[in-house]
Amino acid sequence: MQAEGRAPLTDGLHPEEPPDGATRKRRVGLFVVVAVAVFLADQLSKVLVVAWMPDRLPIRLLGGLLTVTYTRNPGAAFSVGTGFTFLFTAVAVGVIFVLIRVAPRLYSVGWAVALGALLGGALGNLTDRMLRAPGPGRGYVVDWIQLPHWPVFNLADSAIVCAAGGLVLLTFLGRELDGRRRLAGGDRAEVEEAGSGTSDPLPPQTRPEDPTTRDEPDHG
Repeated sequence: MQAEGRAPLTDGLHPEEPPDGATRKRRVGLFVVVAVAVFLADQLSKVLVVAWMPDRLPIRLLGGLLTVTYTRNPGAAFSVGTGFTFLFTAVAVGVIFVLIRVAPRLYSVGWAVALGALLGGALGNLTDRMLRAPGPGRGYVVDWIQLPHWPVFNLADSAIVCAAGGLVLLTFLGRELDGRRRLAGGDRAEVEEAGSGTSDPLPPQTRPEDPTTRDEPDHG
């Protein structure tokens, strides 16, 4: 039987609710804030580039390390797959749907930030595909950031790549969506940021009595 005061172990690794005794909270708010911030930054940067650079030559900054240029990309990130614009639109819609479904299960800060960045980047590029020429579902994505020996990209692409790297790192570290960390030896997990509220594993009434301190009868 489990002693009182000790945080119980749970069998599932992805519960809808945190285990008893944990003080975790859902990270849906953080997920939404990151997604909105990435989306707004991406769209604002694209609006400024389109408004200020339709007929301008590329702007070289930092001694050529960074070049601001205006290109229209019918493909995926970094101009990959330029002949499959409509397919990438469908994939983006599917990814966004999955992320929204997963959001209520987020208790991990790391997963919330990574998935929020992924959602914001996907929404940013999907907005271009739906609202820009040549038409809904086939619109070109605005790219404007150019580095030496690298395809032109945008802030949404950057967010997607950084999010993917973060997800790989979280998986490698054993971090779970629900805020727990997978232990190396099996399927048990410990609570991340749980704060069970007790540092003593056994309450006083359940501690075994130390025989060395037991009162001896007085025979004298």
